[in-house]
Amino acid sequence: MNALHQASQHAIVYDRPAVHFFEGALLGNGGLGAVVTTRPDSVLIHFGHNNVWDIRIAEQNQDQLGTFESLFERLKEIPEHYASLSEENWYKEYVAMAAENYSFPYPRPMPCGSLLLGFDQRTTEVLGHTLHIDNGRCDIHFLVHGVPASLQVFVDQHADRLWVAMKEGSMTDPIASFVNRLKLIPDPSTPQELPRFRSLVDISSKEVAFHQTLPYSNKEDGASADSSLDRAFRLSAKLSAAIPVQESDQELELRLGSGTDFFVCVQLEEGLASTVTEIVKPIDSPTKQSCESAFSESERSWQAYWSRSGVALEDAFLEQMWYRNLYFFHCSVKAEATCPGIFANWSYGRISAEWHGDYHMNYNTQQPFWVAFSSNHVDKHLAYVNMVDHVLPISQKWAKDYYGLRGAYYPHSAYPVEMNVMPYPVPHWGWEICETPWTVQSLWWHYLYTMDKTFLADRAFRPMKEAVLFMVDYMKRPDAHGESWGDDRYHIFPTVVPELYELTPGFKKNSDCIVDLTLTKFLFHAYKQACSELERIEDEAELLTEVEEVLLKFPDYPVAQSQRGKVFVSVPSEDPEVVYNVPNGVSTIFPGEDHGLHSDPETYEIAVNSYRNHRNEGGNDLVFYHLAGARLGQLDLDRFKRHVAYCMLPNGTCTDKLLQSGGRYSDTTAYGYMGEMGVWFENFALPAVINECLLQSYKGILRFFPNWSLQTRAEFSTLRAVGGFLVSAEAQQGDIQWIEIYSEAVSELRIYNPWEQGVRCLRQSGEETRSGHMITMPTTPGEHIRFIRAQHSF
Repeated sequence: MNALHQASQHAIVYDRPAVHFFEGALLGNGGLGAVVTTRPDSVLIHFGHNNVWDIRIAEQNQDQLGTFESLFERLKEIPEHYASLSEENWYKEYVAMAAENYSFPYPRPMPCGSLLLGFDQRTTEVLGHTLHIDNGRCDIHFLVHGVPASLQVFVDQHADRLWVAMKEGSMTDPIASFVNRLKLIPDPSTPQELPRFRSLVDISSKEVAFHQTLPYSNKEDGASADSSLDRAFRLSAKLSAAIPVQESDQELELRLGSGTDFFVCVQLEEGLASTVTEIVKPIDSPTKQSCESAFSESERSWQAYWSRSGVALEDAFLEQMWYRNLYFFHCSVKAEATCPGIFANWSYGRISAEWHGDYHMNYNTQQPFWVAFSSNHVDKHLAYVNMVDHVLPISQKWAKDYYGLRGAYYPHSAYPVEMNVMPYPVPHWGWEICETPWTVQSLWWHYLYTMDKTFLADRAFRPMKEAVLFMVDYMKRPDAHGESWGDDRYHIFPTVVPELYELTPGFKKNSDCIVDLTLTKFLFHAYKQACSELERIEDEAELLTEVEEVLLKFPDYPVAQSQRGKVFVSVPSEDPEVVYNVPNGVSTIFPGEDHGLHSDPETYEIAVNSYRNHRNEGGNDLVFYHLAGARLGQLDLDRFKRHVAYCMLPNGTCTDKLLQSGGRYSDTTAYGYMGEMGVWFENFALPAVINECLLQSYKGILRFFPNWSLQTRAEFSTLRAVGGFLVSAEAQQGDIQWIEIYSEAVSELRIYNPWEQGVRCLRQSGEETRSGHMITMPTTPGEHIRFIRAQHSF
């Protein structure tokens, strides 16, 4: 399969000026992000970067937070008949105090300014743009005096630079530049209390630039601040030598004359203020040769990216969804840059500032990386791993100082800046226990999909163990087990259901949340297996014994009787008709991976009932809920496509959008209100849903086309599977045509046999014919195996 060719068929075309941020073309290299918008009189490109944040942080009231136990004891005394804990004045005041730091507008992703290229709209008309996702180039289409012309814009994949080149249409002679002004615009929402930017306009070198300091101190006078922690960025734009320039009475602007060979190179420098100083580092004048060389190198980078995996689907919309979202994923994240927050590396004004654009650890931060594994882009996940390393010290500190327990309690919200206290220590959501096992879950996936023991030992094991230590201690607390419970189980108590209920009087809805249970069980089993894989059974014997003890007395998943039969619910005694925000009721299917097509018939029926009975208000379900449906083989692909289309913005990305009232939202809530907040990084995981329809391996057994009609042609190439396998297959005309598997590790290959009459296995050592429900065989690194239908039944 030529995945590069497949990607080239899914360009994003806009047939008019794209004046709005969310109409613009998205470009990026995993660090630098750019949004190319067009207006009738100009091109306006907005810049952001995963590394560039307003790094000020408010950490007041630390001495008033107290400890978990002291607060828990007081909460026990609040009467159960209260409608809300906030009826208790002391608690209402405590919540306001604990939430104060989060109410400040920082930290947040810092917009890095904009480039404006102006022209005379009397002679030059913007027709629209085409974003080529196969190579990351945006072509802006014009009519200049009635003659077609274009500006080609791309982000360098090897440096934080954006290039602009003018290209003629059908003309053979070079077109004269129609751009009459070039201007840099510092972001208009830059807080006034920050140091004012320093500007540079150099007529002789045809360059404009501005430098912005980002102080660490949140004190306006910078008193008692260590300036060594300050950061800075500089945005520079350099024009090609052939274009004549004049001074302008506008700040950071050059007036341009007409000429051929129009090129612009925009460079973003970022880092510590001691490194990114006000002294401008010269940029070479952009030329045709340098621009073409940069594009050629970037094009090779895109070719390498698309070579990692691919799909060819008869369903054009699903194929488009797969390629476009993987394009956005590549633009927005890389291991060498800071892990993206909620809105990744695109920002302007207040766009991307909601919730600080931070790390939300009850699915938002984890979800975009779900696509990294099966799509064979595991290297992207390292950005997330780096984020876990970043939050580990504060998580350990919080477990020890606030909870008085071992291990690490991972945060509800976190920032990519130095933290001395949890950013959101409010019990309402700060007591969501699921976030601790959830934070480290993908570290285990990383190992399972790669079988990289060095990664397991050096990057995954410690954060996982710290989570295990905390969960064991938390579940063995006297308040979480004993006679008062009427059983011998170790419970998860108190806790908060993700995005539902908060803490309730009498803790009626604050024990044994199904998300906590399934993720904690996942964590415990992953830790046990990791100890075995790393041969640390003896070293970890004491903790392993505690884990086994808790697992032997682990709570059952809460269930209720619904109109569709027995279903899983988020907490015991919950109304099965509740409207969820996060798809809690299907979490045992995914991400818990406890239930699915592998389950016994009775459990499978409950899981399917839960999926079909689920009511979601919308916003946190576009990937999450449908992925669970695929895992069950129950996903209605047509309805899934309609949901995606409903959430799609003009730039090709999907926003979080409401589906129904009755939960937290009313009949007067604007259903698209989250669409203006930013580019939702989490929804770039949509290809993972398609992958799970084509191939499942989460239990270590490969299952082919589990949620796909074999009458609808589908081919996939080198999707990654558990065990370190790269898997390719094709289905059409009611049958699976062939399967190819490449082994990267010493692993046992197990597949569900898709052919009742038997399978021919072709490998370097020879050919053999197998039959039976499951095919099992050892593999060695570098081995290729091909499977086809046997010609005769047994």
